[in-house]
Amino acid sequence: MFIGEYQHTIDEKGRMAVPTKFRKELERGAVVTRGLDNCLSLYTKKAWDDLAKKLQQLPISQSKSRAFARLMLAGAMDVTLDKQGRVMLPEYLRKYADLSKRVIVAGLLDRLELWDEAAWNRYKAATEKDSSEIAETLGELGV
Repeated sequence: MFIGEYQHTIDEKGRMAVPTKFRKELERGAVVTRGLDNCLSLYTKKAWDDLAKKLQQLPISQSKSRAFARLMLAGAMDVTLDKQGRVMLPEYLRKYADLSKRVIVAGLLDRLELWDEAAWNRYKAATEKDSSEIAETLGELGV
């Protein structure tokens, strides 16, 4: 289970160190892809396989289903941790998420999200500002 918020950097070769506490779960392989809200999502191989099965069940006759599957699948890349616990983030994904040097790694149970630090701070401030309204809406859904 991934939880927490961590600050990391991307080196000049596009590598980012994974927080130490998550490395064991990712050492059997991982997948990085475009996430929502202009971040990247990093999944364990198992979590990715589970998501891929769900995406495979989406009706291809619906344009939004096709678009979401393309967003997630076409942008996906298998990654492995090197001996220093780093993953290589492909340039096209770094560009998508506007990642430069400073990255926030956010644990979200079944995945890690990788955010440009400034974008994360803007997103977090807006979400915190609206937290009461968000909580009320989720309460209506039984959360």
